Amino acid sequence: MTQPKRQLHLGLFLFSTGYHPAGWRLPEATTDGAFDPKFLHRVARRLEDAKFDFFFLGDALATSPDMQHTFPSQMVRLEPFTMIASIAAVTEKIGLIVTANTTYSEPYTIARQTASLDYLSGGRLAWNVVTGMDVRAAQNFSREKHWDNSKRYDYADEFVEIVQQLWDSWEDEAFVRNKETGEFVDGSKVHRINHEGEHFSVAGPLNVARPPQGQIPLLNAGTSERSRDLGAKLSSAVFSGQILLEVSKQFYSEIKSKAVAYGRNPDEVFILPGLVPLVGRTKEEAHAKYRELNSLLVTNYDVAPLSARIGIDLSAYPLDGPLPDLSLSTLPGDEVKWLVALAQRAEGREDITVRELFHYFAATSRGHLLIVGDPEEIADQMEEWFVERAADGFNICPPYMMDGIDLFIDLVVPVLQRRGLFRTEYDADTFRGHFGLSRPENRFAKRAALQGAGE
Repeated sequence: MTQPKRQLHLGLFLFSTGYHPAGWRLPEATTDGAFDPKFLHRVARRLEDAKFDFFFLGDALATSPDMQHTFPSQMVRLEPFTMIASIAAVTEKIGLIVTANTTYSEPYTIARQTASLDYLSGGRLAWNVVTGMDVRAAQNFSREKHWDNSKRYDYADEFVEIVQQLWDSWEDEAFVRNKETGEFVDGSKVHRINHEGEHFSVAGPLNVARPPQGQIPLLNAGTSERSRDLGAKLSSAVFSGQILLEVSKQFYSEIKSKAVAYGRNPDEVFILPGLVPLVGRTKEEAHAKYRELNSLLVTNYDVAPLSARIGIDLSAYPLDGPLPDLSLSTLPGDEVKWLVALAQRAEGREDITVRELFHYFAATSRGHLLIVGDPEEIADQMEEWFVERAADGFNICPPYMMDGIDLFIDLVVPVLQRRGLFRTEYDADTFRGHFGLSRPENRFAKRAALQGAGE
């Protein structure tokens, strides 16, 4: 049997004001899209028309006005379950990713909400599992302090296990609905999970039937060692934040190897780096837009974080002067040269200033690769990462909205399609289907079948 050709998977990571910190200040940019259902619906339908795999909404459980200069689109926004339900009502094919924080939730509630949304979307839901990094969240949920990474992931491991059992607590054939006999449910196919663990006690069964996808796909962002383990063990896709090709190749290989160690097929774990494509119809147009965005940055030019990143104290150099000799870096290897090369490529020339280097890393401070260029250049870099096994696809983060995503869809997607790298039509109706994942067997039904076979 011939294996299907490997193709890119594309999704949108929604930043309503754009990923670039100054994206909202462009004259043509949307500033209030986070609370405008018409805008959100337009974005989702635009993605579906372009045959994207998914629409993804992140979440945060705390905020502060001091985020306005670095994370304006994350200051305040709609609750994700409510918003994704609205998006589901105006779309038919595109996958929908909802973020839910295990540290400040209950397994039964999340199992119920996600199963309900899987029904409302026709099997298009996926759950982005997060444990939360913002210490301010604890103060919003009656906690004395935010847990450390180890405790959060111990809690998350047990949390996810319970949710997956609850999804299976109703077998697919549990609902008989026989009008003649009056039997509505076959009780032998409904299961209490009777979970008694370190953090939770949950009896079950869930009060929602088994989701259309059986098991709703899990996703997570792999940064810490524990999060990488969770991704390799349980996730269908792992979001990553590498901006260097060689580093992303290492991450890709690590997650795939870990998946094999957990007994999984590595081809069923998809690595999706974040990508910030600043597209122009020409190179000149793209670089001009990049410079315009950077001119609108609100910043105090604190170069300390960047100095640490490249191993050179930049405070000793004038902002508008040339870069120092990179051989002065205290960091080993070629990584500093690679990092500087990204900024040079974005500017379109090698003789960049300290200020211009700062601009590049201010625009990528959340750890996603920013590339600037015409459609062919953007497609070339995406193809390189794909072919070199640094990515199975990308989590697209437009630098500004709405033109940022429109230009990518109108100019770059057709190039990828002509190269045979991206679909021209959907061939599935579910999130699992878009990624070629089969619907898993119910664990309780499987257990009963094995017991029956052994008798």
